[in-house]
Amino acid sequence: MMNETVIEKQGYRLHMIQSNKFKTLHFVAKFIAPLSREDVTKRALLPFVMQQATENYPTSNAFRQKLDDLYGSTFSMDGSKKGEMHILTARMSVVNPSYLSANEPILEEAVRFFNEALFAPKVVADGFDPKIVAREKQSLGQKIDSIKDNKMQLANMRLIEEMCEGEVYKTHVHGYPEDFDHITPENLYQYYQQVMNEEPFDLYVIGDLTELNVEALCDQHIERSTNAPMPSMQATEKTVVEPKEIIEEEPIQQGKLHFGFRTHTHYSDDDYPALHVFNAIFGGFPSSKLFINVREKNSLAYYAASRFESHKGLLFVFSGIAPADFDKAKTIILEQLEAMRKGDFTDEQITEAKSLITNQYKENLDEAYGMVEMLYNQQFSSKTKTIDFVSNIEAVTKEAIVRVANRIELDTTYFLTQKGAE
Repeated sequence: MMNETVIEKQGYRLHMIQSNKFKTLHFVAKFIAPLSREDVTKRALLPFVMQQATENYPTSNAFRQKLDDLYGSTFSMDGSKKGEMHILTARMSVVNPSYLSANEPILEEAVRFFNEALFAPKVVADGFDPKIVAREKQSLGQKIDSIKDNKMQLANMRLIEEMCEGEVYKTHVHGYPEDFDHITPENLYQYYQQVMNEEPFDLYVIGDLTELNVEALCDQHIERSTNAPMPSMQATEKTVVEPKEIIEEEPIQQGKLHFGFRTHTHYSDDDYPALHVFNAIFGGFPSSKLFINVREKNSLAYYAASRFESHKGLLFVFSGIAPADFDKAKTIILEQLEAMRKGDFTDEQITEAKSLITNQYKENLDEAYGMVEMLYNQQFSSKTKTIDFVSNIEAVTKEAIVRVANRIELDTTYFLTQKGAE
């Protein structure tokens, strides 16, 4: 159980999480907005630009030197997709001052710096520094290219594009290089102001907070006027009329056979824990049906696994196969889902799945940022799942797993194969 205190502040929500596990204090800021094709590239570019310079540390070297001066503190920022939401996350880690011999104001300096990194970036005239923006467009472009060069990631990206045609979820979280010419230092800065002034802002502080005046320091240094409500995470639902099959060719040796399913089970649903256990037995771990039956028994795949997206209600299956084995691999993969629907799994498999899930959950709690993700997820549900997670998993029945399995619909099969393969 996590010891979290939530305090509504002017312009943000402060979450203080007391934990003796860490010698470091972790600050995590989260901003959230609906995913939007119009703004996605600007939003993807912001973390790149904001990690480079601030008002008082106007160069990348000065920015990094300040972190070094704070006993090797770290700062990072990125964007991620959660359902149909686009979340910006900034993280800073700083040594807990109680471990320092001298009575230095490191905590106050860290809070001041974190606030500046978020709310006082380097501005030239009416926009961001043009040199920084130009350089970071290149960095983002390279990141997008690297995804396309990784054929497994490319296949997953194409699967989602085809599966979610007409849905905002198909939007790439890293944006689109073709947008770069339309992004200027000025309009990027205008968008930044919109994010910082109008979006819901949650600030998490994790560590041994006893005898530290964290709340007072946040009151003193973090100023924001707007209190925005959390947006609804209710994603668009789609019923599959007829499954799609897409086959594309690239100069590759190993085929990528990926599947997209609609689960019709979401994070806030009562059957969400059963979906966890279903996935663990189906394809979530090396002991799962996909791994054992597709890879080991039939030697059809270099890898075979599944994962689910709980806020959008999607399930993905990934496999790497020889191009000639498409039909055979597809049949055996779908047979594993049919077996789950029929309840063709043992009590021992259920027990093992529950153990694997709860162990993974506990490992996440041993990591500060894992804690934050769980607590942030919880805000999108009226239920305090994080607190009861283990007992909810333990309570899952075979009937619930079968019920969840029978709700799952195949939407799209995507196969990236070798050019000229039969």
